[in-house]
Amino acid sequence: MSLWKSTAVTFEMIKWEHSIFALPFALTGAVLAAGTWPPLRVLGWIIVCMVAARSAAMAFNRLVDARLDAANPRTAMRALPAGALTTSFVAGFVLISAVIFFLGAAMLNHLTLLLAPVALGVVLAYSYMKRITRWSHLVLGLALGIAPSAAWIAVRGSLDPRIIILTLAVLLWVGGFDVLYACQDFEHDRSAGLNSVPQAFGLDAAFWIARVMHVGMLATLYWMVVSFQLGRVAMIGIAVVALLLLYEHLLVSPRDLRRMNAAFFTLNGIISVVFFAFIATDVLLR
Repeated sequence: MSLWKSTAVTFEMIKWEHSIFALPFALTGAVLAAGTWPPLRVLGWIIVCMVAARSAAMAFNRLVDARLDAANPRTAMRALPAGALTTSFVAGFVLISAVIFFLGAAMLNHLTLLLAPVALGVVLAYSYMKRITRWSHLVLGLALGIAPSAAWIAVRGSLDPRIIILTLAVLLWVGGFDVLYACQDFEHDRSAGLNSVPQAFGLDAAFWIARVMHVGMLATLYWMVVSFQLGRVAMIGIAVVALLLLYEHLLVSPRDLRRMNAAFFTLNGIISVVFFAFIATDVLLR
């Protein structure tokens, strides 16, 4: 297989386009830090770091889980278990993505470079969590949740405790929808000895845990808006996010997971973009 085709298959494998999940929250952190649009140079390197870190993490996850994916009917046709890619090529992709991430961090400021190994360690560590804890969903939430705090540091070169509130909100948001997504692998996780909330507590309880996480996300977003003294537009944004989350939960149930991809991929991408649009508008109108 040619280098170009292997790269294209790799991008398809890691769902490169789903970088949109966390990127709007990183941009929210950048706008809040700057109080306006941050300089284009800073914004560009933030985007490079976000996409590179996610690409490294997703490819690493596919490497680590290749054997497990092969045994799971839902994932058996992924590129590595299906033989469409070699482990050495994917490992090289992880390394190159990590190098790009460190380069981007170095182009921002000293603190971003200093913390880059910590950030990359968090996003890579998720790949092992299902072997260790049923709460792996929260580790994934942290991996995406550090994006707004990292963007704040990229803009200001320091950390404000208020932006950590947004990190907590993203952690709960991602943790909740990952609990729902893991319901698809309920039987497989039990047979393979893997840990997850659905595997530990059952599907009905998993749905309630996801709901609690998402209510917690909305409460935390309200806390963030109050902390930054944002206005009516930001509050409307939270209300729209609440409606989208409600619709997401209405799409699936413990006995009907057929529309999980629509709930997981489409709606969550919309939620992150809508949230950023309202918060950025509020900041720019002040």
